[in-house]
Amino acid sequence: MPTENELLSNVDALLEQVAQDDLPPPAERRRLREAAGLSQAQIAKALDTRREAVGNWEAGRTEPRPPQRAAYARLLEKLAERFPAPEPEAPGEPAVPETFTAVPAPETPAPSAPAAAKPPTRPASTTATRPPSTSRRPGAKKAAAKKTTAAAVDPRFENGPLAVIDADQDGQVSAYCVGGLVLDVPAKTIPALVDWTLTEARLGQARLHRNGRDADPILVLTATALERYGLPAALSEEERRHGRIADSHKVVKQIKRAGLQLTQRGFGPWARVYREPEGSKRRCVQLCILPWNALDAREWDKKDDPQLPTMHPADLARYLGLYAARVMTPRGTTATTGLELMVALRPPTRAEKDEATGEFKRAFNDDALTALYPVVECEVPDEHPILKDKFARHHLRTPAEMLMEEPYDWCRPLTDEECMNQFLVTVDINMSFAAAANSLTVGLNGPTHLKNNPKFDASLPGSWLVDLSHVDLSRVQINGRTVDGERLPSPFTPKGDRPEGPAWYATPTVAYAVELGFDVAPLEAYVRTQTGRYLDAWYKRLRDAYVATMADLGVTTDLTGQEFLDAMARSKQVDPTMALLATAIKATAKGGIGKLRQRSRGQVPYYEEYPALKRETWRPDIRAAVLASQRIGLHRKLMKTAAAADLYPVAIGTDAIVYPSPGPSPLDVLPHTPEGKPVPGTFRLGVSPGMVKHQGTQTVLWAEEQFEEHGAVFNIANLIKTDQSAGEGE
Repeated sequence: MPTENELLSNVDALLEQVAQDDLPPPAERRRLREAAGLSQAQIAKALDTRREAVGNWEAGRTEPRPPQRAAYARLLEKLAERFPAPEPEAPGEPAVPETFTAVPAPETPAPSAPAAAKPPTRPASTTATRPPSTSRRPGAKKAAAKKTTAAAVDPRFENGPLAVIDADQDGQVSAYCVGGLVLDVPAKTIPALVDWTLTEARLGQARLHRNGRDADPILVLTATALERYGLPAALSEEERRHGRIADSHKVVKQIKRAGLQLTQRGFGPWARVYREPEGSKRRCVQLCILPWNALDAREWDKKDDPQLPTMHPADLARYLGLYAARVMTPRGTTATTGLELMVALRPPTRAEKDEATGEFKRAFNDDALTALYPVVECEVPDEHPILKDKFARHHLRTPAEMLMEEPYDWCRPLTDEECMNQFLVTVDINMSFAAAANSLTVGLNGPTHLKNNPKFDASLPGSWLVDLSHVDLSRVQINGRTVDGERLPSPFTPKGDRPEGPAWYATPTVAYAVELGFDVAPLEAYVRTQTGRYLDAWYKRLRDAYVATMADLGVTTDLTGQEFLDAMARSKQVDPTMALLATAIKATAKGGIGKLRQRSRGQVPYYEEYPALKRETWRPDIRAAVLASQRIGLHRKLMKTAAAADLYPVAIGTDAIVYPSPGPSPLDVLPHTPEGKPVPGTFRLGVSPGMVKHQGTQTVLWAEEQFEEHGAVFNIANLIKTDQSAGEGE
């Protein structure tokens, strides 16, 4: 007869076998690993297998085999205990979709008032007894799992990335979260509000990259909340100049007495209030103060008809919550957020285990911007400290002294034949700077100076001093057809003029001259030898956000021709909040690229160091490469359009192209094949980045009146807008 120990051993063996045969599904395996902050390489090393094997297990392509299977099952079991899956929705409680056209009111329907009307007040409580601070307000919807990926919502941030803080007439404060969730806020002061957010609110956003960090929760304070917490309704002129309230203000004193700290920027429109971290856990809350112009109308709103000041807190939470879900939690201006998104998707450092000590240490990632490097004189703006005493005070640097990679600003007079057309139709490229960043190879390390007539290498990003004045595009062959280059702008200068001598160009510009069949002979260059597609993930994130938002407005990627034009015409009236979101996403793309070469803000003395120069992401060479790629890509399509249809633009403003047309629609002018499809390589109507939409139409007579009034070089591309907000932020 077997002993009791032998029987127990047999049972343990069966239980172990059951555990091995009952691995969680592939998606759950990945969720557990990411929730624990572990990489596939770390798990592979612990299980003595290859990283690719762990990736296959998480994708469901293969299953682990003994002896790794038992160890992997035990790891997942322990992780599941620490990071349980979120609870499913209760029966009969419908899940809130990722996007919806109306925000469910917490208790009573929000009144639909025009923009100029008084903003709706927060719904009053239906109970006489104040509920616990962490309870949901009666009648409010339960927070739904807003999924942008297959991964489940992180339980630490189950209430979303942010909340809008509003107070009613009785002084009761509520936090409006995403999905219609409303929380009662017991805090009587700003320090108490911060501590409540850190301990009970469950706000924040999980990191976008395994080596990054979680986003701090954001509280958006409305005018009633400012009054409730003793903050001024508006900043004085002196406070606006300094960008914050005085340190002697009672709220700032409350923060200091509570043991909280402010960043060096102080208590301004975007204030960060924090406690010292607990180990590796940050304890920081960001305050977005709406009445202090934290959300600038030029980026987050309609500047001619602001909506945010009168927007209901639930609508505002929906707007900013969707932005956070599709882009990232706002960090200030859209430009600042665009730059922070680059860092969030390409973190400079990671934790790496030291084999000798067994402890983790900081290591640098090869695909990121990790350090400050020496700058190049030709790449920096005029006020950079490195240029001090280099030129006379009011000297204008020439193309041979400065890298002038900028978008087009070009216009020419119409020919007699073009004047026979009745209309001028303007098409605008969707998110042109973001599209130009796609698949672009940029430098990740410092510059290497190449002297003595180096040979041009298109694989090396950087700046090249080269003479392209010999490039003659007056009669160029494209696809076997001759193009009249005199009616096109030069691809080598923003103004479209032919170069007059040696000048500095980014690699994409010189590579285009080679592509056209011309010889180039650089005199010198500054190149980067460590390269990568740093902006690819950034572009894809913004592309997906824009396409998803436009789909919510009824403009989908499968629409073509007149269907697309009709959908775009209706999109502004479908959902005003989603229209604001689309504008903010476009501004994020444009502003993020601009931040790579942020200029000074007029400080004195002129050549003083300014804070942006201390960022690893202050990289004017990368900005120049993106702008060069945008301009060259545009010129390439101009050439192919001219070859296909003998069609030439009369003006270009950044990414808006004006064509003479017999009819008022882009369909009347853009070339198509006999089957009705766009000619390959030409401009194509569509919603995706890089494709074009209709910006506006004017008559040729109107254009001649503008030229007569302002001169022949006046750029009419900037004025032809059926919708005056069209093209902004791109």
